[in-house]
Amino acid sequence: MKKILASVLCTLFLVSLCACGSQKTAQSHVVLSEVTHSVFYAPQYAALYNGYFTEEGIDLELVNGQGADAVMTAVLSGSADIGLAGPEASIYVYNEGRDDYCRVFAQLTQRDGSFLMARTAPAGKAFIWEDLRGSTLLPGRKGGVPYMTLEHVVRSHGLEPGKDLTFDDSVQFAAMASAFAAGTGDYVTLFEPTASALEKQGVGTIVASIGEESGEIPYTAYFAPKSYLSANADLITRFTRAIYKGQQFVASHTAAQIAQAIAPAFPDTDEALLESAIARYQSIDAWRDAPTMKEEAFDRLQSVMTEAGELKKAAPFQDLIDNSFAEQVIAEAK
Repeated sequence: MKKILASVLCTLFLVSLCACGSQKTAQSHVVLSEVTHSVFYAPQYAALYNGYFTEEGIDLELVNGQGADAVMTAVLSGSADIGLAGPEASIYVYNEGRDDYCRVFAQLTQRDGSFLMARTAPAGKAFIWEDLRGSTLLPGRKGGVPYMTLEHVVRSHGLEPGKDLTFDDSVQFAAMASAFAAGTGDYVTLFEPTASALEKQGVGTIVASIGEESGEIPYTAYFAPKSYLSANADLITRFTRAIYKGQQFVASHTAAQIAQAIAPAFPDTDEALLESAIARYQSIDAWRDAPTMKEEAFDRLQSVMTEAGELKKAAPFQDLIDNSFAEQVIAEAK
């Protein structure tokens, strides 16, 4: 009887262990729609491939939205849980008067991540913005942050788009690199590693950083509907914690170490090319080292949008931005 009882207790103990183990490994599936797939989002890929999302019990599915408008559509329709795009997408939805609008809960990048590429580099001299006069430039989608930031930079150098140069926005964001490679336009703005890859192929030459010229802007951030944030507060906290770990990793490691960590996200890109692209972003201080958003940076974004004629009414920071999740994970880490 004692042997039987011991056997039963042992079996129950093992079943209990297995149940605990299965609960421990159960993952919350999250669909994240990213505006494009770029080295610009290195902290996110570091979080993914260093296992930070897994540590937080999150099974992350990445989807390339190919544009902020498409990302927002995916989030509002429920085909994606969280969006990664410019905060302007959330501002537009808020100003439309939608009740369950999207709130930004974590910021990833703090500068424009695109680089200006010239088809023909200036002969015997460094690039100056006056070189754009009379040219045709592929700027991306009108109304998007890349387009508006570029407009802001061009105007700051005394040039007026549509008058002193042509902004050809007929080419979709996802097709800009291939269109430029095929001969469309004199200049194009591209993210890494695409810009470096085209330069390596001899298609053109990177001549300037838009982010270096524009200054700090909350360029890319994570957002979700208010209802989703409220119903999934613990999940959003864990998601934000994983992003924060990725930001801290990128802030404390070399370009070579970061390239090695995120290489699985870019299987067709040479690691040396990845390293040089990361070094470019490090040189312009592209990434936030914490997921909070500053109110003054948000105001600067809205000023750029207003200047571009895309914003008629500013959205309140306290309505659109929820720093509580970011502040919690930062406080926990101290």
